[in-house]
Amino acid sequence: MTPQPTPRTPGQRKRDTLHRLEHDVDAWVATAGAGGEPYMVPLSFLWDGATLLFGTASASPTARNLLANGRARVAVGLVRDVVLIEGSVRGTPADEIPAEVGDAFARKTGFDPREESAPYHYFRCAPDRLQAWRESNELAGRVLIRDGAWTVD
Repeated sequence: MTPQPTPRTPGQRKRDTLHRLEHDVDAWVATAGAGGEPYMVPLSFLWDGATLLFGTASASPTARNLLANGRARVAVGLVRDVVLIEGSVRGTPADEIPAEVGDAFARKTGFDPREESAPYHYFRCAPDRLQAWRESNELAGRVLIRDGAWTVD
């Protein structure tokens, strides 16, 4: 049995989380339909320092769910180095997104929803709760954002 690495300090955990959000490209996004049916898809994202930005087809189950209930759960990273975000979401049609935001999204993800023939929406997810941990010895203190505010400096 391999010993677990020493748990990170809260400050290091926040720095590692921000690095992952700034450098990772893809996340698992989970939503629920009106009847509570779960739906999860991989989507590319852009972190702007406060929110995650996703783009998906306006007719997709993900877009329909987000437009209907404005909530998502997002997983970024690996099973043993995960960032879990529960957040409030608001949508913007792709043709209404500011050019600099759409350009930044396209540069980071290599995908530009504005160029698709089908209608697309961008969705901005503001973390209400963010958790990060690597091993079971980091479960205590895993909540880094609570009620939309960082718990760590």
